[in-house]
Amino acid sequence: MSFEDRVEVRHSPIHGWGLFAARRFRKDAYIATFEGKPTEEDGMHVLWVVQDDDTEVGIEGQNELRFLNHSLAPNAEFHGAELRAIRNIEKGQEITFHYGEEWEEID
Repeated sequence: MSFEDRVEVRHSPIHGWGLFAARRFRKDAYIATFEGKPTEEDGMHVLWVVQDDDTEVGIEGQNELRFLNHSLAPNAEFHGAELRAIRNIEKGQEITFHYGEEWEEID
């Protein structure tokens, strides 16, 4: 299944652009992989991944996953750079994840 068959970018009611399901995903299903260039600087589209040795590596997003929006009640989460559904996601539903503790007060 191609990337375009999985997700699409559209205007979001949460903020600006968002990532939406182009098909239904069941809980625990693989959605897509966050891809981009390694970086040491934080930024708007940077995902920080914790390595096996507990160091963090930044990935400056270059695919559609860079448009994921934050939610305190997300429907997806990252396992490394792989995005997986943590509950069923219906076609057309916005895919969200929790940005981290510093975002607890923002929603």
